[in-house]
Amino acid sequence: MELNPADTAFAARLGADLPPDVLRSPDARYLEEPRGRYAGQAGLLALPRTVKEVATLIRHANDARVGVLPYGGGTGLVGGQVAPEGAGPLILSLERMNAVRAVYPDENVLVVEAGVILADVQGAAEAADRLFPLSLAAEGTARIGGTLATNAGGTGVLRYGNARDLCLGLEAVLPDGQIWHGLTRLRKNNTGYDLRHLLIGAEGTLGVITAAALKLFPKPARSGTALFVVTSPRAAADLLSLARAQVGEMVSAFELIHRQGFDFLTERLPQVRQPFAKAPEWSVLIDLGLSGDQDPNAALETLFAGALDAGLVTDGLIAQNTQQAQDFWTIRESIPEANRLIGSVSSHDISVPLGAIPDFIAEAGTRIARLGNFRINCFGHVGDGNLHYNVFPFPGKTRADHEGQREQIKEIVHDLVHELGGSISAEHGIGRLKVGDLERYGDPAKLTAMRAIKAALDPKGIMNPGAVLRRS
Repeated sequence: MELNPADTAFAARLGADLPPDVLRSPDARYLEEPRGRYAGQAGLLALPRTVKEVATLIRHANDARVGVLPYGGGTGLVGGQVAPEGAGPLILSLERMNAVRAVYPDENVLVVEAGVILADVQGAAEAADRLFPLSLAAEGTARIGGTLATNAGGTGVLRYGNARDLCLGLEAVLPDGQIWHGLTRLRKNNTGYDLRHLLIGAEGTLGVITAAALKLFPKPARSGTALFVVTSPRAAADLLSLARAQVGEMVSAFELIHRQGFDFLTERLPQVRQPFAKAPEWSVLIDLGLSGDQDPNAALETLFAGALDAGLVTDGLIAQNTQQAQDFWTIRESIPEANRLIGSVSSHDISVPLGAIPDFIAEAGTRIARLGNFRINCFGHVGDGNLHYNVFPFPGKTRADHEGQREQIKEIVHDLVHELGGSISAEHGIGRLKVGDLERYGDPAKLTAMRAIKAALDPKGIMNPGAVLRRS
């Protein structure tokens, strides 16, 4: 179904129903995405301030059969925020809808508009002496609407869950321009189909999230951070089991780091302080958040002693203060930037069952080695089975030298993930990058249902056309 462009005639019709400063031509930043794989079509940019203005925009777009591209912070890594082909869309940025509407500390609820930056959501929770645990590398730029639309993960999923698990209710505009007033603070609401979960993770293909009621948590009374050198990925999985046996579900983060990540930091970000004279082959970054008067450092020392006795670790560092803890986390959070500066041939956001992680790492390396010499930086949220498995050229070559192998490498990785019962997208979404992968690996019944839902809610196909599902 062909869509019409967001041209001057369409802008004139919109302008009659909107304040004069809502519409403008899009700046270059609205047409770019971090990995530089897609360049967006320049249509019309809308910057609404209210949900009623969003509804007006969507209603006009639906009537005129103009594509709508919801835009958050622009940090997505799968091309969901740009339209590289087709008619120039209406780019709908919610950056002006950035109010904290209400805080309910006793209920552990925060109500915010979709344009609030994730770090500011965390700050609003902190001001209420509460914790909003969704944390990721782009939190200083990503907006909460986009993180919900992509069902973002991050480092706290092990303990607190994905974005989906942190949302109680939504306000949203559906493809026909109707406003869904679902901004409930209820924790029990068993009244038919759950549109909240349908819109979360839909990447703007079923509507536009304009506000959300978010779950807050009491802040852990005391926290501790450590870097343990593990003997293997299998040992890392066993270490997590040991940690859970000792402190239960108070493991807040459990991140696997490969030596290649340290080497890339040395090569491209030497200002990042590293704690080891020689980078370990495998290490784990652990955060504990304990209640009451429990001593996190004592818990980490006990964990290390038990792991040493079991042959799981060979060395370790326990942060003695907040600065040391932050230094450890700076290492982990700087690895994606170092990766970007190196330039990957093929990057993968995948998940497999926790017990299959060691087998995946070993077998994927073997299969890729048959294609030639590559550097592999494997790291991620191993506690919830999510790995970022990125393949890089050897020194002296660039990703351009391997451009012809990119799809082949991706196929090798995704085939193995599928064989192990995993997912080709753990936390980044499908966007436009993985539409074909979803068709190849997705369950046929699920795909049929997804297409039926899309057709029912968005029969004209205006919402983020080409993302998640191929345009019909």
